[in-house]
Amino acid sequence: MIKNVGIIGSGTMGSGIAQVAATAGCIVKLYDTKQVALDKSKAALEKILNRLVEKGRIDTAEKERIQGNIIYVNALKDLGDSDLTIEAIIENLDIKQKVFVELETYLSDDAIIASNTSSLSIASIASALKNPARCIGIHFFNPAPLMKLVEVIPAIQTSKEVLDKTIKTIGDWKKVVAVAKDTPGFIVNRVARPFYGESLRIYEEGLADFTTIDNALKTLGGFRMGPFELMDFIGNDVNYTVTETVFTAFYFDSRYKPSFTQKRLSEAGYLGRKTGKGYYDYDENGKKIENSNVTSNAVDKSLSETIFNRVLVMLINEAADALFLNIASAEDIDNAMTKGVNYPKGLLAWADEKGIAWCVEKLDELYDEYHEDRYRCSPLLRRMKKDGVRFFKN
Repeated sequence: MIKNVGIIGSGTMGSGIAQVAATAGCIVKLYDTKQVALDKSKAALEKILNRLVEKGRIDTAEKERIQGNIIYVNALKDLGDSDLTIEAIIENLDIKQKVFVELETYLSDDAIIASNTSSLSIASIASALKNPARCIGIHFFNPAPLMKLVEVIPAIQTSKEVLDKTIKTIGDWKKVVAVAKDTPGFIVNRVARPFYGESLRIYEEGLADFTTIDNALKTLGGFRMGPFELMDFIGNDVNYTVTETVFTAFYFDSRYKPSFTQKRLSEAGYLGRKTGKGYYDYDENGKKIENSNVTSNAVDKSLSETIFNRVLVMLINEAADALFLNIASAEDIDNAMTKGVNYPKGLLAWADEKGIAWCVEKLDELYDEYHEDRYRCSPLLRRMKKDGVRFFKN
């Protein structure tokens, strides 16, 4: 049983994971090299818990219990009694490996070492350890206390015992587990690429502006945020880096090709809400200034449908290909997208609803028009159309 948990990095993600573990009853040691970062994390937790008390979600005793379960430390050796340690630091392989090599010298032989990386190879991280079988990926989504999904990623070196114990622990923390193969982007950051990439492509072709594309996905698709709103929220620097990382990791497969539009915004420092300017303009409180970057008001309904269908079928194709290549189960893929990034429906269930034949025909139309490999239809969809089957039974 996991009782003592170490967290490396007291930023937003690390602090969020610490709150989740502490709420579940674990004794958490939150480590950071900078005392000011630890103080900031502690103050942020106080504010979050006070808000929960005000809303009646927890009482004062529960607030004090959660706070009492977190110990703030600035020496890595203080994590030595941890049964499970999760790092949530910069996305740099060399830095993660160096931290894990030192950490391993302080831990017991059966302690689990986990990375919250969203894009790096777990196998590569594990390779630096004397006992790589103890290493695994545990990928939370921001904000960790609110988002239900956690991707669990075993490396090829990870032992079954470590995988089973990790799955049980994350389940005990009241999270939904999606087990993913150790491939670029895992489930969510791989399958979600067309939401951004195809929307950017539509804009670059001059078919529609940012607002028109966002509104089409929200109005017809039920997405909470449009792709350009979401990229501004995430940060264009962060989103572009993930896209570039996935593109490179997939040996420059054209399906994951980054956009020059986003690259130029990143280079210009137009990163979205955090800088006051991105695809849209924002005030000092991060609120979008209405009518910013709008070039049209009335939009033809058929254009909106074209935008929505094009982005949706590309998302479905990516989800189907993830299943085809055994990245995860159909259930985990759909859970990952609905609970990890709040998609209105699971993409494979959406494919069943639209019809497998419809998906294949739309993709073939795009391929016939562009003759680009990015529009190639997944072999799984073709087989399913031929066999007349669905992803899920009625």
